[in-house]
Amino acid sequence: MGRPLDLLLRGGTLVDGTGAPAREADVAVADGRIAVLPAGTEAAAAEVLDVSGRVVAPGFIDVHTHSDALAAPLGDGAPAPADELRLAPLLQGVTTEICGNCGTSLFPSLPERLPELAEHLRVTFGIGPVRPAVDFDAFAAGQDPALRHNHIASLVGHGTLRAGVMGFEARPPRPDELDAMCALLDRALAQGAAGLSTGLIYPPGTYADTEEIVALAAVAARRGKPYVTHLRDEMAQVEPALEEALEIARRSGAALQVSHHKTAGRHAWGATLRTLPRLERARAEGVDVLCDVYPYTAGSTVLHAMLPPWASEGGVGALLERLRRGDVRDRIRADIAAGVAGWENTVGNGGWDLIAVAAARSRPDAEGRRVADLAAEQGVDPVDYVCDLLLAERGEVTIISHSMREDDVRRVLAGPLSMIGSDGVPKPGRPHPRWAGSFARVLGHYARDERLLSLERAVHKMSGLPARRFGLTGRGEVRDGAVADLVVFDPETVCDRATFDRPLLTPEGVGTVVVAGRVAVRDGRPTAERAGEVVRVR
Repeated sequence: MGRPLDLLLRGGTLVDGTGAPAREADVAVADGRIAVLPAGTEAAAAEVLDVSGRVVAPGFIDVHTHSDALAAPLGDGAPAPADELRLAPLLQGVTTEICGNCGTSLFPSLPERLPELAEHLRVTFGIGPVRPAVDFDAFAAGQDPALRHNHIASLVGHGTLRAGVMGFEARPPRPDELDAMCALLDRALAQGAAGLSTGLIYPPGTYADTEEIVALAAVAARRGKPYVTHLRDEMAQVEPALEEALEIARRSGAALQVSHHKTAGRHAWGATLRTLPRLERARAEGVDVLCDVYPYTAGSTVLHAMLPPWASEGGVGALLERLRRGDVRDRIRADIAAGVAGWENTVGNGGWDLIAVAAARSRPDAEGRRVADLAAEQGVDPVDYVCDLLLAERGEVTIISHSMREDDVRRVLAGPLSMIGSDGVPKPGRPHPRWAGSFARVLGHYARDERLLSLERAVHKMSGLPARRFGLTGRGEVRDGAVADLVVFDPETVCDRATFDRPLLTPEGVGTVVVAGRVAVRDGRPTAERAGEVVRVR
């Protein structure tokens, strides 16, 4: 390499992230960059690790996280997130996370909108008062390097953008408001944000029509960055929702990333037999569409998303005031029973017996238990229980929804257009085990044990494919000159251990993780290194 080597990984099997067949090679690191050497090359290094019998791969890229606030400044008196929450991705080999998904990011906003936006973000991220930022530069400056175990890139959340310009009103934007949103988005993308995301089931994103999203996605297209969407419906109306996303991509010219693609709820089970061929057909017709998926049949989100969208109009304060009223609760019950046009009715598609409380700070006894059971114990209707819980927690409750079928998950995982994202929601309590287990689960359960996909394809879906999709230059592949983000794992033993009861159990078989050329995990345990950085996508 012409420079002294800092690290040499000797004797391993290289799976380089491109999808190419595994091969024997040594991997060297100097000044944070990679050199691939023929197996058995004699070379001196400050540290030599014998990785015989193990796989050397690019550090994994988690394309879908909600970890925005884990290394950002919180408001006064906010508890610091536990280290085990921060470390969970790293310990399964994730060296880069993409946050700002589902329409919620910590930026951008007009300065005068920051106070009300902060309350919305508190409920969303669930770790205390969160300080939003006016733009991407301010977000990046707010990341604490002492807490940054791995790299982070961020999308621009449309819901945050909308709230940061026009608040939480259920109406189309005025022309001047849409112009302001486009200008804020363009500035953030120019500063290095990775793309635009929407969460069209979540207020205030759900209040936006197709025309509004087309206008914003066109800004992303001009910057060469993708439109990333949590569809308007992933349940009974998943197919029309997917058509809306494809229309937005065609009309705007933006590449389309369908977030955590699923067909959830009993009315949509099996619909991947139609949605996946539809995506492949659209791609053949010229739409640059891909998707991501997590390897579980349960999802996780905020509890207030189980309520009809009108309940959240005006923001968190207005929602909580409404929930005190009996007539509002009766209307919620009626809407869940009958449905509301354009609303993804999760409970109506499944039932409160499929919804478990994941995080409720003042009610730890409720965490891990189903809403139907909790309500029955108190002798109350589930809607009343939910409203009371939201009031007690000031809206800050996370849930897990057991709404999918295994055959649908398997089809998306195996499909040619999918990559892996945890959709991790790192909050205290009993978070979904996907935050600590997704990547190890794909490698161990689905690739090795089930043989659903080859090891090379699995690694490609975790590294090279996402790096190309999100413009992460120099990442996602083990090749000469690439950023030295690496993971070493035992292909025979790697597996997830996280469960719904013990969601942060670390995986087995992941021995070494290198971030920017520095060993961040050694023998499966974190080191003191903090080499992560905010990645700017240009």
